[in-house]
Amino acid sequence: QVQPVESGGGSVQAGGSLKLSCEAPGVIFSGCGMGWYRQPPGKEREEEREEVSTISTSGNTNYADSVRGRFTISQGNARNSLYLQMNSLKIEDSGVYYCAVLFENSALQCVPQIWGQGTQVTVSS
Repeated sequence: QVQPVESGGGSVQAGGSLKLSCEAPGVIFSGCGMGWYRQPPGKEREEEREEVSTISTSGNTNYADSVRGRFTISQGNARNSLYLQMNSLKIEDSGVYYCAVLFENSALQCVPQIWGQGTQVTVSS
């Protein structure tokens, strides 16, 4: 599987905006969705990544309570591109943002299984 590649991270002041992009060229979209996950500062284990937003193959979106109303997830027409528009950024939004392709596990749960390398987002006061 080709690893997704994220871009668009950077440093911004609180209240500002950023748009993250993810390209997964060559991915055969046999999964159940794609999503964005954040690894907060000081946390390094993959299990400590927090779900920010996901979008299913049918277009259903889901957001963490902390970002609902501020972030918007979307996909490109080819469905192997993923975007996250982040507005009204807060300091606590800082972290490494990972794009992931989701697949069903043995328990039929839609979970991230292919990860990108991540892109850093730093929000300062």
